[in-house]
Amino acid sequence: MTSKEHRRTPRRRVPETVHVSNVMTEEIVGRLGNLSTGGLLLIASAPLVEDALYQFRFRLPGGDGLDIEAGAHLLWLDRASSPGQSWAGFRFISIPDEQRAQLRAWIDTPGAEYD
Repeated sequence: MTSKEHRRTPRRRVPETVHVSNVMTEEIVGRLGNLSTGGLLLIASAPLVEDALYQFRFRLPGGDGLDIEAGAHLLWLDRASSPGQSWAGFRFISIPDEQRAQLRAWIDTPGAEYD
């Protein structure tokens, strides 16, 4: 992490393709761009509603393949350069303590790259 980092929690880059699904519709809404214990950057391939609440599920990369299910609030949305895609910033509003601990351990893994 550089000294220019202003976020409260570090955001780990997710270089692998990790699909994120909407729990309510079971549809894939996009893929992870980066991830922190407080939220995520989604590269969205489905339409999203600004300032809405979502229930997401995704699997952390790695040997354990840990599933995370979290409630998230869409804070901002910006059109991406690829047609049909957008960048979306979410804040987690609910995530089980055990999954948050697993997420924190994954983020803190040695050798990780951060945004």
